[in-house]
Amino acid sequence: MKKVNVALVRLLQFIVFVVFTFMVIVYFGALVLVPLDALVLVTKLMTAIGFNGFIAVLIGVPIVGYLVLMVYKTPGLCTMLIDIGIDLVTTGKSRVEAFNKIAEEAKG
Repeated sequence: MKKVNVALVRLLQFIVFVVFTFMVIVYFGALVLVPLDALVLVTKLMTAIGFNGFIAVLIGVPIVGYLVLMVYKTPGLCTMLIDIGIDLVTTGKSRVEAFNKIAEEAKG
């Protein structure tokens, strides 16, 4: 029965590891994809106004670049966004390591 308990703890530990890994990948992926989505939206807006798609992209890139620069220049915002991701990583690591103590207790 002890082996079953240890196996169950290890299975739950793996599930928590996968969930936190997924959350970190989604978070940092969203940080990359938000400016790209803004570029697509600006390009679609310029195309709806009547610009050619290539010209719309040439206009949209500096607009989105300026918005990203404003986020970068806002004091503490970039640091806070990165720190949130790092906190997510450290929280996941501590939760996964907490299962090791439970597994040791299950072994007896």
